[in-house]
Amino acid sequence: MLPQDPFILLSLCNTKLRDECSGLDALCGALDADLSELTGRLAAAGYTYDPATNQFRP
Repeated sequence: MLPQDPFILLSLCNTKLRDECSGLDALCGALDADLSELTGRLAAAGYTYDPATNQFRP
């Protein structure tokens, strides 16, 4: 289950992307999360995935 707070979710995602996951597909696999749900929740908070830096950015 993903954290409900978007900023905790952001922190979790960016930490996993930095330390463990090579991209969004790997992140979704590690979190057992749906890609559209994950990106949609972070987009609602003003963040999008940047593949060049492998992180969610404003």
